[in-house]
Amino acid sequence: MGRKMEWAARADHMKGVPRKMLIMAVGAFAKVVANFLNTTSVHNADTLINLVRSRPQGVPLISVSNHMSTLDDPVMWGFRGFPTMDAELARWVLAAEDICFKNSILSYFFRVGKCIPITRGGGIYQEHMNEALERLSDGAWLHTFPEGKVSQEDAPIRRLKWGTASLIVRAPVTPIVLPIVHRGFEEVMPENFLFGRRPPVPLFNKRISIVVGEPIEFDIPKMRQMAISMSRDSLLPGMGWPSTTPCGLDEAAQRCLYSSISDKIRTVLESLRIFGKSVLK
Repeated sequence: MGRKMEWAARADHMKGVPRKMLIMAVGAFAKVVANFLNTTSVHNADTLINLVRSRPQGVPLISVSNHMSTLDDPVMWGFRGFPTMDAELARWVLAAEDICFKNSILSYFFRVGKCIPITRGGGIYQEHMNEALERLSDGAWLHTFPEGKVSQEDAPIRRLKWGTASLIVRAPVTPIVLPIVHRGFEEVMPENFLFGRRPPVPLFNKRISIVVGEPIEFDIPKMRQMAISMSRDSLLPGMGWPSTTPCGLDEAAQRCLYSSISDKIRTVLESLRIFGKSVLK
């Protein structure tokens, strides 16, 4: 199956006018919700802003965060000082196909807004993951929610899906990986507000806290060799992945490597979650 409405996601679509207008409108909405309807505090915001504005040329950025509501993106980028309405700097984001791409109108809206459709349960080698890799190859910024779905419980970070880890490994240039944890969006857009449904508009007078961590370092060549060594005697059943990759990993080694990277990201996110609870109240 071809990529869903990929033409609308191109920077030159109608000379970029729809994208600029949409990013400005959505950015303004995010600013209003984050700063005027609610109170937002951000720890270590400069690290995120600097990486978005001025990281080394050609080096991609992957930001990863927990997923508290359907408003996390774009409102988490609406805090004061962030270039929310700059279409050139705006993130690409992996978005659930069953929610954001239900029909042609929604598909066009989210495509113009730099969203890449992902089929939940479709695996890490589904078609649109290649599109995400292409954006990383361009040195772009990609945001992911590696937990895979919204969770509004005040609980530890759940086991992460391997899609983000696979992008880190498969990208031509190893991305900068920036962890972010937030709280408060579950009150701005609760999943079970009235009769088991979300509210029709964002709620207000809530406190949103965002903790930006430091980039997570990955020694991919070393981790790759460890994965090959640890997977030699693996008896796990295959999942239909490519038998080998350009970096020489069979399926067992890939699974070991992606698991290790995901566990490291999860550990960092959990540390930020605990820090945020104790410091940002």
